[in-house]
Amino acid sequence: MPVKTYWLEHAWLGTHVEPGVALEVAEDGRIAALRTGVDAPPPGAEVLRGLTLPGLANAHSHAFHRALRGTVQVGSGTFWTWRDFMYKVAQNLTPDSYFALARAVYAEMALAGITNVGEFHYVHHAPGGAAYADPNAMGEALIEAAAAAGIRITLLDTAYLSAGFGEAPNQHQLRFSDGTAEAWAERVSALKPREHALIGAAIHSVRAVPAAQLATVARWAEERQAPLHVHLSEQTAENDACQAAHGRTPTQLLSDHGVLGPRTTGVHNTHLTDTDIALLGGSTTGTCMCPTTERDLADGIGPATRLQQAGSPLSLGSDSHAVIDLLEEARAMELNERLRSRTRGHWTANALLAAATADGHAALGRPEAGRLEAGALADFTTVALDSVRTAGPVARLGAETAVFAATASDIRHTVVGGRHVVRDGAHTLVPDVPSALAAAIAALRA
Repeated sequence: MPVKTYWLEHAWLGTHVEPGVALEVAEDGRIAALRTGVDAPPPGAEVLRGLTLPGLANAHSHAFHRALRGTVQVGSGTFWTWRDFMYKVAQNLTPDSYFALARAVYAEMALAGITNVGEFHYVHHAPGGAAYADPNAMGEALIEAAAAAGIRITLLDTAYLSAGFGEAPNQHQLRFSDGTAEAWAERVSALKPREHALIGAAIHSVRAVPAAQLATVARWAEERQAPLHVHLSEQTAENDACQAAHGRTPTQLLSDHGVLGPRTTGVHNTHLTDTDIALLGGSTTGTCMCPTTERDLADGIGPATRLQQAGSPLSLGSDSHAVIDLLEEARAMELNERLRSRTRGHWTANALLAAATADGHAALGRPEAGRLEAGALADFTTVALDSVRTAGPVARLGAETAVFAATASDIRHTVVGGRHVVRDGAHTLVPDVPSALAAAIAALRA
């Protein structure tokens, strides 16, 4: 017997919008049944007005970067000057302050319809590099923060061992480094998954993990069948340095050391050669595009269409959290490509929503999420179709309306495991998310 029934006024079912859908949730927090053609709410059903989508997957997050919003917009600069300010914020984090900030950030994500986050986590130790009494205190803070905010997390524990090719970590990076990939693997092996949290791995970048140690990280992920993510060719400077050090591109270096494959996701994949694209697509290595960060940092526009055509699945992330809005990420991927190519229609709204849902969850190790169908996790979100942005189009164009008109402000409900986390635009676990964000960020300035 279902423990709860939701009646969806309209539901996106992957290929089309269906009116009048009854969704039954089982005791295990999965969808027990989905019935279409239900014109009126069944007795006792909870009514969700608007367009219900599978929960959105934020496949790339650095939670503490949320403290940079606004501040790093003063004046001009480059990625590298932005990075200097980021280091200053990272230095002030403690397990307690990181929990408070991440809880608020993940609550903001829930308000934006995100039910699962991939946290690319590299602030492991105390300033100066000394381990906490619990060497995973910072990662545990993030896992608990996600629980407190009511969303799922894949903690992508990140190997970050050097400042550059052959360079020791600088003073800011000491707290990121475990010294060696073997020491990283020993520490991360103590982290345990739980119902809302999976443990994955990440290579920060080819400049931050020596080539001889890349295989250690890849092997750890392979043995556990865990997701493996890596920042890849985000900056041309990294490409140039890799060529100087190894005589090959970052993608070729990763391929040579067994990092690429279907459980691996390259984040950004911006500055690639034809050979790089063929290597990524041929190995079905995923691509996580983060358009709002890539444009904020003036990184460039990655070849997403060519990557997907070559066989690389696409997912989306909010990365530095210049904004937290997966609908905007989906829209920006298409609109960026329009600006570059001066043609329209590279992806349908259905394809963009797939990147924001099913493909994003798969990149985070949860292929059972991201679909409204029996057996899937009962994680979903509802977009208002009657706001000033979304009013007007007919309901059957709900996917187009969501992608090309709606914003995070139009999220009305978010449900995780069959339970409301956001109801009528209000978070049920964090009563005042703006105040929580303001307090957590102010504490890092003290």
